[in-house]
Amino acid sequence: MSTSQSTLSATLPTDATAGPQYQRLAGLSWLHFLNDGSANYLPGILPAVLIALHQDVALAGGLMSALLVGQALQVFTGWFADHLGGRLFIVVGMLGTSFAAAMIGLAPSMWVLIPALIVIGISSALFHPQAVAGARALSGDRRGFGMSLFLVGGELGRGIWPLIASLVVVYWGLHYLWLLALPALFSAAFLWRQLPIQKPRHAEAKPIVWREHMGPMSTLVGFSLLRALTIYGVVTFLPILWHERGYDLTQGAELITVLLVVGIIGNIGGGHLSDRIGRRAVLLGSSLFGALLLAAFLLSSGAWQMVILGLLGIALFASIPLGVLIGQDIFPENRSLGSGIAMGLSNGLAAVALAALGFVQAAQGVDYVLWLLVGAITLAGFVSLALPVGPRKAAG
Repeated sequence: MSTSQSTLSATLPTDATAGPQYQRLAGLSWLHFLNDGSANYLPGILPAVLIALHQDVALAGGLMSALLVGQALQVFTGWFADHLGGRLFIVVGMLGTSFAAAMIGLAPSMWVLIPALIVIGISSALFHPQAVAGARALSGDRRGFGMSLFLVGGELGRGIWPLIASLVVVYWGLHYLWLLALPALFSAAFLWRQLPIQKPRHAEAKPIVWREHMGPMSTLVGFSLLRALTIYGVVTFLPILWHERGYDLTQGAELITVLLVVGIIGNIGGGHLSDRIGRRAVLLGSSLFGALLLAAFLLSSGAWQMVILGLLGIALFASIPLGVLIGQDIFPENRSLGSGIAMGLSNGLAAVALAALGFVQAAQGVDYVLWLLVGAITLAGFVSLALPVGPRKAAG
């Protein structure tokens, strides 16, 4: 393929009817793996970090909030990504996330750790909108399935890297976490030419009709906020619960790995099912099933807990690709912005709520917080009934 043909292929419109470009989707999904792995391995080593810095466990929610709140900037980075086009945000964001995460193990105090966590969130906010828009373009006529494949990379990263990080800490120490940034450096150079190039939004493009989009956008943010709060809450507080019960660091990290890696089935299955039975059934069913499974986990013991935790991951992650597609459909004039609202704004708001849960945990205990999350994901199911589930035409 010539250079001009390659560029044309890279800038296919997001509604292209061609088949998915699986090889390039795989490369983009790998970068998603590296970005989200670096951005989310803190929960797996959080007890060790708190001990090393002589901090109380009550700060767990606050540290996770500092890590995640920067994702709210995806609303703005998505807007800039659509106006500037290109692919630079993908690489800069992924590298920034990876190298800022290396500072977690090198930080001598909270005054260094918290800014590093904020930079991780900002860098991740740079990566996602342009990457998500690129994944849609590369998905062709299999948007639900293609988006699921892209998101699988992120879920694998979020699931595997906490365990890897915990093993690094146990065997070598916190200071060696910088090793986890090296794959990002080599991958950025190797995959640069394969990344999708987003067309810049031209000056004559149709303006965003905010008044028309405000209602559906608010509903989507509400649903995604409740789902994200449930996921972040489970990922944050389960390792702390295990630590309080006398288990070691790697055993707490294993819980996250089971939840998120098995949850990949939900990512792929949710997108696949939505292409066949519709989005609303998947959104409602996954939320209510998730509430039942989280309650069952809290009431069970022994080996059954791991089985239930894996099923919980499937339920919680089944709706994620659908939320992204709904955000893009709400904003057909600016799909990176739609992605940023669906993922970033909701995740940022969930991070603020997570900090509040940290205070609740300190006062009432971890079990109490996890039961609150059962209520949150149940409410998400009812909110999903008000979501638009079909593409919207651009106004004008």
